[in-house]
Amino acid sequence: MTIISLMKQVPVPSQMRMGDDGLMDRTKAKSMINIDCSFALEAGLQLKSMMSDAKLIVCSMGPPSFEMSLKTAISMGYDEAYLLSDRKLGGSDTYATGLAISTMLKHLGFGKGLDEDFIIVAGRQTSDGDTAHVPSQVAENLNIPQATFIEDVQFEKGKIVAKRIIEGGFQTLSLSTPCALSLTPTGISPRRPTLAGAVKARSAEVTVFSIDDINLSDEKIGLTGSPTIVAKVTNIKSDRAPVIMCADVEALKESIKLGKNSLESVEKKVKKKKEAPEDFEKVDFRDGASGILTWAEVVNGKISRPSLELLTPAKRLASALQNNTKVRTLLIGSGVEDLAKELIYHGSDEVIVVDDVRLEEYMILPFSSIFAQVIKEYRPEIALFAATTAGRELAPRIGVKTQSGVTADCTALEIGEHIDRKKKVVYSPILESRRPTYGESKLATILGFVCPQISTARAGTFEVPTRDEKAKGEIKVYEPSLSEDDFLTKIVETIRGEGGLSNLFEADVIVAGGRGTLGDDMKLIKELSSALNEQGINAEWASSRPVVDSGICEYARQIGQTGKTVRPKVYIAVGVSGAIQHIAGMKESESIIAINKNQKEAIFSNADFGIVGEYSEVLPELIKQVKAGFVFGLKV
Repeated sequence: MTIISLMKQVPVPSQMRMGDDGLMDRTKAKSMINIDCSFALEAGLQLKSMMSDAKLIVCSMGPPSFEMSLKTAISMGYDEAYLLSDRKLGGSDTYATGLAISTMLKHLGFGKGLDEDFIIVAGRQTSDGDTAHVPSQVAENLNIPQATFIEDVQFEKGKIVAKRIIEGGFQTLSLSTPCALSLTPTGISPRRPTLAGAVKARSAEVTVFSIDDINLSDEKIGLTGSPTIVAKVTNIKSDRAPVIMCADVEALKESIKLGKNSLESVEKKVKKKKEAPEDFEKVDFRDGASGILTWAEVVNGKISRPSLELLTPAKRLASALQNNTKVRTLLIGSGVEDLAKELIYHGSDEVIVVDDVRLEEYMILPFSSIFAQVIKEYRPEIALFAATTAGRELAPRIGVKTQSGVTADCTALEIGEHIDRKKKVVYSPILESRRPTYGESKLATILGFVCPQISTARAGTFEVPTRDEKAKGEIKVYEPSLSEDDFLTKIVETIRGEGGLSNLFEADVIVAGGRGTLGDDMKLIKELSSALNEQGINAEWASSRPVVDSGICEYARQIGQTGKTVRPKVYIAVGVSGAIQHIAGMKESESIIAINKNQKEAIFSNADFGIVGEYSEVLPELIKQVKAGFVFGLKV
C-alpha cells in the first residue's frame, strides 16, 4: 500500500498585490503550506500507523521553491517527495492542475487497473482559490472513488472508513482502495517535525519532473490550455457606514431606536463598456449547445433550498440568452417523481427524473455518471450546482468528464462577451461567473470556453423564486446506464437533522458565536436565540469557523466563505473577530451588531452597532432585556 499526500504551497493572502493587468500578482508574496493540506499530511501519517508496511509519498506541482515544503513533509515522516515543475504549467486552472497531477501519478505507477494499491489524501481546498476542485478532478482522471469533506479516516478490514461532513450532520462511508480523500481542518492537527526527521530531510532529495518527463502534452495545461480563464479581478470594498459604539445594552437599545448610521453619498463609477473594433470576428464557441441545466439536490425527502435558489439565476440567464432558452433540472433519487412539480412551480421548464431505489441518497460515482450521460444527450451550454458539500465535489468531477472548466462559489452569474484583442475575436455570448477569492478580498470574473460552462453558486446568495402552481412544464423520465463500479462506495450511516440549515436562510435574527464564546460551549448564544423565539421572533443561532473546527458546533451552522451566506434583518456577532472569510457570509444583513471584548477587532469595522465587553457579562443582560420585550426594533 502507498499513501500519497497531495500538497500545495499558497501565497500569504495579505501579501498579494494586484498587477497592472488587473490580475493578482503573487511573485512578491511569501508562501506557506496550505492549511488544509497540512491536515492531509497528518491523515497520511495516521493511516500509516494502521498499516505498518505502507509507504508514504508526498507530491506537489509548482515552482522549484516548493521543494522546501516537500522536505517538511519528509521531516514529519514521509518517505519520498515528488515535484512537477515546468514553466508551461503556469496559469493552469483547476482542470489543468488535476490533469497534470494525475498524469504525474500515472507516471509513478498509480492508476486503476495497475497492481499497486494506493490511497490519495489531500486538503479539502486551498486558501488562495478555495475551490475544492482538485481532489475530485484527480480522482476522476484516475477513475477511482472519492470522499470529500472528511474529518476522520480509519483503515478497517481492507476498507477505508471515512466520516464525511454534510449539511446538517455527517455520513460514514466505506470505500474500496484505490481511492481519494480530501480532509477538513477539523481532523487531527498536524504534528511537528521530529529532530531525526529534520536531519533526514536535510539530506533527502526531491525528485523533480518536467511535463516532458511524465509525457504530458501542453495542449490542455497552462494559461492557453485551460478551459477557464480569470478575465478580471477587482477589490471588494465595504459600503457599510461607520459603526455606532455603545457603552452597554441600555445604550444599544437607545441607539437602535435612533437608527444606524448611513453613508451620506456613495460614489458610483459607471465604467463605459469596452467596445470591440468593428473588424473583430464574433465567435460563438457553443457549437450547438443550448439550454441551462441545474441539479435538484434532495435532502430529507425535500428539494434543498440552495437547489431552488439556483432557478433564480438560471431563469435570468435564460432570458438574457433569448431564443426560448430552456431551463432543465436533473432530479435524482428514489420515489422523487412527485418533487418534480415543485421544480416547475419554482421556474424550471423541464425536469429530467432519474428514479432508482439505489439512489435514495447522494453518491458521487453514480450521480456523476448520470450527469455525464444527461449532458451528452441534452448538450446544455451552462450547468449550475449549489455549492453544498455534495455540489462542490460533484461539479468538478463532471467537469473532467465533459472536459469543461468549473467556477466555484459564485455570487453573481451574468451573460456577457469576451474581447480577445490578440486573436481579434469576440466570444459571445459567454457566462461571466463572479466569485470572491484570496480570502474574500477580491472579486474574480471567470470565463469558460467549453460547454457546458459549469459553475457552483454559494448557498444563500440568490433568492428562491416565487412559487407559482399555475406554472407549466414538462416532466421526463430518464433511464441511465449504471454499472456495479458506480456503487463501489457504500454509505454505512447518515446522521442528518435540520441542523439550523433551512432556518438560517429564513431567520429574521441570527445570533452567531465566535472563538470568544467557547468558554461555555455557546450556552448563552443559544439562550439569546431561544429568548427571541419566545418573543415571537424567528431567530436562529450560528457560528464562525473556529467554533466548528473545535467540534462544538456542526458544519451546517457555519457562516462564512466556506459555510453559509445569510441575509437576516439583524445579525448579532458575539466573540467573532471579523475575519474576512466570516464577513463574506453575513455582510448583506440589514443590521449587524458586534459584541467583543477587544475594541480593535475587525468585526467593528463591519458592524452598525457595537459593544465592547466580556461575553459572560453582556449576554446575560441582553437576554434579560429580550425577555422583557426588547427585540432589536423588529415588529412581532
